Amino acid sequence: MAFKVKFWGVRGSIACPSPRHIGFGGNTSCVEVSAGGERIIFDAGTGIRNLGHWMLKKGAKRATLMLSHTHWDHINGFPFFTPAFMPDNEFKIMAGHVQEEGGVRKVLSGQMAQPFFPVPLEAMRGAMHFEDFSAGDTFKLGENVTVRTAPLNHPNGATGYRIEHRGKAMCYITDTEHVPGAPDQNILGLIEGADLVIYDSTYTEEEFPEKVGWGHSTWEEGVRLCQAANVRMLAIFHHDPTHEDGFMEELELTARRKWPGAIVARENMRINLL
Repeated sequence: MAFKVKFWGVRGSIACPSPRHIGFGGNTSCVEVSAGGERIIFDAGTGIRNLGHWMLKKGAKRATLMLSHTHWDHINGFPFFTPAFMPDNEFKIMAGHVQEEGGVRKVLSGQMAQPFFPVPLEAMRGAMHFEDFSAGDTFKLGENVTVRTAPLNHPNGATGYRIEHRGKAMCYITDTEHVPGAPDQNILGLIEGADLVIYDSTYTEEEFPEKVGWGHSTWEEGVRLCQAANVRMLAIFHHDPTHEDGFMEELELTARRKWPGAIVARENMRINLL
């Protein structure tokens, strides 16, 4: 079976729908993975709205949504995910960091409660299964997909994911902050030998010192981690809203010169691993 990755939202912090963000995209985090007959959705930023429209068009009725964390830019597309309102559809929604806050269902319901949003979670008539786990757990999806997880360094917590299928592996590592000179061992262990790592590259190293404590990393650290862990390809991801197309084009050239395995994620980009 195929092992495919598609980017529906690549921006961090806040959506930026402007003419200066056309080339790389302005929607916030949402990545779709198809592997072993399973459809896995990473995060429910504004990019999930377009993914939902595509699923309706294709008649896709089932998926597992895995949240890195529940800051707004990673969940504020969820109320606009049309397939969840269809009674014949079924979704599992998972998170590894909010058990102490009452669980992922409570968190998602909270953002859809009045006066924040006029349509409650209960209006989603699809079969919704909410499942909390602890970052660091390993589990299966179906018979052929293994999911490994690890905690990330981010305010209020976050979870990194590794999807394994038929000898191939991809990792979704956002949002996380590195400590300069001290590679994150949780991340290194999770991404070892992966074919693709999608990594939080919000800042450049020049920008990073003023952003310490904000919970994000740099593309340069992503390159170092991937080289150390024998990763085949790095997807630079979670672009800062201030990084407009011209900036991102220069960043891509610089990153490719530093390591040919680096690419910059764009909306609607597809990567086939099998």
